[in-house]
Amino acid sequence: MSRLLHAQTHAWLKVFATSARHLSFTRAAEELHVTTGAVSQQIKQLEERLGFKLFRRLPRRLELTEEGKRLAAVVDEAYQAVGLEVKRLRSGVMSGVIRLRSVPAFLSKWVMPRLPRLQARFPDIELHVIAEDSSLSLREGEFDLAIDLNDGHYPGLSITPLMEEVIFPVCAPALLRRRPPLSRPEDLAWYPLLHDVTAWRGGHTYAEWEHYLQALGVTALNPRRGYTFNRHRLAMEAAMAGMGVAIARQALLADELTTGALIAPFPQRIDTGKRYGIVYPSGALDDRRVAAVHDWIVEEAQRHAGPPAHAR
Repeated sequence: MSRLLHAQTHAWLKVFATSARHLSFTRAAEELHVTTGAVSQQIKQLEERLGFKLFRRLPRRLELTEEGKRLAAVVDEAYQAVGLEVKRLRSGVMSGVIRLRSVPAFLSKWVMPRLPRLQARFPDIELHVIAEDSSLSLREGEFDLAIDLNDGHYPGLSITPLMEEVIFPVCAPALLRRRPPLSRPEDLAWYPLLHDVTAWRGGHTYAEWEHYLQALGVTALNPRRGYTFNRHRLAMEAAMAGMGVAIARQALLADELTTGALIAPFPQRIDTGKRYGIVYPSGALDDRRVAAVHDWIVEEAQRHAGPPAHAR
């Protein structure tokens, strides 16, 4: 195909498209500012190159052959698409598909409520959203941008930090009825624990509870008990149902505390040492569409958390 459509062929196709639109070599010549003979000669050369006739030369008029009609439709569509894209580029409109991957909890609780603002700002960008656990590796070529929770180490990939993650226990108010008081972390011995087994990349099943209790110096309590879930949202729903005490992530929990569906029995909130960040292949931000979505996410994170994020 590359040998068939060399540079001269593309020039002839332009002449063909103009001639097919007018069904006249003379009018095509006027539009292209060449002679009628030049148009006729280029159409002949194109037909020889392609190996089939494009026009039937009838007395005082031209008529497209069946092959000519099919080719004219394709060429016209291609020129229209090029013209539309040039118009978009000139006007600054960005369009196309961007693949955004995110850990499910952050996607559902943080990204999704904000997506209408992205859509309003860039209506011609089509976002393909993919929810994947942190336990699945990030492979270059499978995404344009990925939001992940980790320590910021992604060999071969770049990352823009968004926000630190802070954790703390939560439970339903009803859980505290007819049970011993839950006034200090040691009192958790009387309560079932709820675990998100996919809390962050590289974390184990009981990582959140172990991290929280170790940070407070609580060593007599066994954190490896209770129910486990492979989604943060499932652990939160179990907590709201009164099944036990779960570990909440500050970035993902707001409405539940405001409405009273969940309460935080202890004041201590512990920094996990993990952060949400936008991960992307090297050079990805050279695509201004990818850069636009990246910058929008950073802007939303700054609006949510306050301090600016810096790429590294």
